[in-house]
Amino acid sequence: MSATLTEHNIRLTSAEIANLWGAYQGNSMGCCILQYFLRHMEDSQIREVLEYALSLSKKHVATIEDIFRSEAFPIPVGFTEQDVNLDAPKLFSDTFVLHYIHQTTKGGFSLYTIALPNIARADVREFMSECIVSLTELYNRVADLSLSKGIFIRPPFITVSHGVEFVESTKFMAGFFGDVRPLNALEITHLFSNIQTNALGKALIMGFSQVARSDEIREYFKLGKKIAKHHMEVFSEKLKENDLPVPMSWDHDVMDSQEPPFSDKLMLFHVTGLNALGIFNYGAALSGSQRHDIHVEYGRLTAEIGLYAEAGAKLMIKNKWLEQTPLSPDREQLARP
Repeated sequence: MSATLTEHNIRLTSAEIANLWGAYQGNSMGCCILQYFLRHMEDSQIREVLEYALSLSKKHVATIEDIFRSEAFPIPVGFTEQDVNLDAPKLFSDTFVLHYIHQTTKGGFSLYTIALPNIARADVREFMSECIVSLTELYNRVADLSLSKGIFIRPPFITVSHGVEFVESTKFMAGFFGDVRPLNALEITHLFSNIQTNALGKALIMGFSQVARSDEIREYFKLGKKIAKHHMEVFSEKLKENDLPVPMSWDHDVMDSQEPPFSDKLMLFHVTGLNALGIFNYGAALSGSQRHDIHVEYGRLTAEIGLYAEAGAKLMIKNKWLEQTPLSPDREQLARP
């Protein structure tokens, strides 16, 4: 038997199922959002980027469906044309949409680069690899366009070191009392990035809170806006203490429409996805930071996101919107007569 045939007959592993399933949910949602953005896009250059992004999401959805069908695996519900109203008035500015693609592309990298090392089957590896390559192309297009328009928000500059230095004391990790050292480059990077991620989330949730049909979900979004604002303030203060610039918010890019372009299900799912991404980002920042005060802040704020995420999951369950991630067999149940 050939290697190719042998490879084809190997079942999908739990890692392959989980990552394909998650990618399907995200890309089917992306198709809805990008189509709405395209309907109202006035800037021809941003439109080209959006069209490319939409083509990728559609291609990824189709590829995952092909893999699942070949395995007789049920196709997830995900999100469909029922979850988007393309004729709803414009809710976000063209500039915000470009920032949105920038930030969500970063989230896509997190998904696919973590997934790839856990994938064995050649066809799934090929898919994940193609996703990384195409996202790289998308990011470069967004970055080039943002730079040409003068709206790329650069992380802070720091002076060039005069030479190589080594840490000579455990005071290097202090952050509460005494002689607290300045932030290092990696800590600055994470603080800056997490301010941007929260700025995107705050503006997005602000828009969602204007158009949500359910009063309960609207209140949930309002709470999310407060949490994002608080986290931005915490991270910004750390940068200000070191006389470093703080990135601006994007609240002014939210229009005053109250007609929903998306279903409450899609908007709530999107926010729960941002919660998961926030926890991931804070975990990476925690591991990359060496000052104790920063460790404490990330730990405290992660717990706050966790509680907010749990409340969102309960709302999804209450409304019967939470698709269940595939489970392993319940052997106890199967063994019952």
